[in-house]
Amino acid sequence: MSRVPGWLGRVGARLTEVSKRLEERRAEVERDRRPDTDTEHTSAPDPDQAPPEVEYAAVVPTRPDPAQAVPWGVRVAAEAGWRLLVLAGTLWVLMRIISAVQLVVLAFVAALLITALLQPTVVRLTRIGVPRGPATALTALFGFVVMGLIGWFVTWQVMENIDTLSSQIQDGIDELRNWLLNSPFHVTDKQINEIAKNLREAVGANTEQITSAGLEGVTVVVEALTGILLAIFSTLFLLYDGKRIWEWSLKLVPAAARPGVAGAGPVAWRTLTAYVRGTVIVALIDAIFIGLGIYFLDVPMAVPLAVFIFLFSFVPLVGAVVSGALAVVVALVTQGVFTGVMTLVVVLAVQQIEGHILQPFILGRAVRVHPLAVVLAVASGGMVAGIGGAVVAVPLVAVTNTVVGYLRAFSHEAAVRQSPRPRGATALSAPDAPPTAAPGTGPQPPAPERRPGDTS
Repeated sequence: MSRVPGWLGRVGARLTEVSKRLEERRAEVERDRRPDTDTEHTSAPDPDQAPPEVEYAAVVPTRPDPAQAVPWGVRVAAEAGWRLLVLAGTLWVLMRIISAVQLVVLAFVAALLITALLQPTVVRLTRIGVPRGPATALTALFGFVVMGLIGWFVTWQVMENIDTLSSQIQDGIDELRNWLLNSPFHVTDKQINEIAKNLREAVGANTEQITSAGLEGVTVVVEALTGILLAIFSTLFLLYDGKRIWEWSLKLVPAAARPGVAGAGPVAWRTLTAYVRGTVIVALIDAIFIGLGIYFLDVPMAVPLAVFIFLFSFVPLVGAVVSGALAVVVALVTQGVFTGVMTLVVVLAVQQIEGHILQPFILGRAVRVHPLAVVLAVASGGMVAGIGGAVVAVPLVAVTNTVVGYLRAFSHEAAVRQSPRPRGATALSAPDAPPTAAPGTGPQPPAPERRPGDTS
């Protein structure tokens, strides 16, 4: 017999054995993959047996970020609040420093105002060929001599007419008393005597305070003289070397903010100059017309009263009221009720013309400030530094308003210049822009750079 069938049988048996082993291995792998399923199919759960204990993982709730849990409005209010607190603290420290050196600050601010008034004269003299030093000396000498003559004239007029004025005041008081007795107000002689008695008692009770005030007046005079000397020296240096002082001040500013501050300085100076010029012109017109009115009404000391009106006009709102009331009182107690009423009519007419015609026409838009801002500024300046603070408050607000507007426009233009342009955009966005010269065809003149506040 042939041996081939036997060999084939052994190979077939071996293949059958290998296939069985593969099937067993596959079944083991499937049982490893599905252990729960195989258990469910192989054995049924016993109803009497207790269910197995299931271990649950501890679930920890996730907590949000505390900053995210705060409402958006509260976060914005908190951010603004602490910044406002920092600004308020800085302002408080600054005010404390200014209060400590109040005399120096007021003297320097007065020098700035005087310099703004006199500096155009120095410029005109230098343009016609006068050197800077002599032009400054001539202008300062002329300005201070004029101011000194005005003060001397007022003092001389008051001293010359003090005796006549006292007798006229006494006659006016008697006339006012008779008018009150015969007036429809039903004022009795007893009531007038009571008022006079109360005034005398008040003066007698406050004699010590009046004496101490007189002694303090000596200190005030010394401080006033010191402030005047500081203002004179500061004015001289500002007139002569103001440009170099400004350039040195710019070095104290950070380099990133220096271009904006350098442009805001001339704008602020133009605003201050316009304010001082306009105020002087308006005050001069008020003094002339009110002085002429009270002169023709035969009110005594008309010229000194006109000078007082001129000086008090530098205090906005309050100064006009106080100087006008002083003129009305003098007219009332010296010339009677009719002259007092006519003086009041003259003062009110001139002040109405000033408020509605002169100030808008002369000052213009350069120093336009809302009336509410003027009132608040004058009140705040008076509370902080008295009459000097009230005088300085309005020009400070006007200059601040101009500087803030300029810096806002400057930062906007800087942001526009630094913003990336889209692809394909040309240097000129107008559709009919002229073509630019190709590189290498010759130098092109640079376009003039426009700054905020330029009118040309």
